[in-house]
Amino acid sequence: MAKKPTKISELSKETGISRTTLTTLYYERSAGIQYRTLLNLCLAFNCQPGDLFKVKSEEENE
Repeated sequence: MAKKPTKISELSKETGISRTTLTTLYYERSAGIQYRTLLNLCLAFNCQPGDLFKVKSEEENE
């Protein structure tokens, strides 16, 4: 969302993903993601799953 400025409410309408889910993902409060949600995000941003996530070390998570 940082590369393609999009409001959560607009993305929710476009993808059908709830605002709550999008907010949770955006602020990195989620422990997981459903495949359908991942697919919808990839279609909306025209990207691959690896483009949406970054693996953090344990030190970065603290």
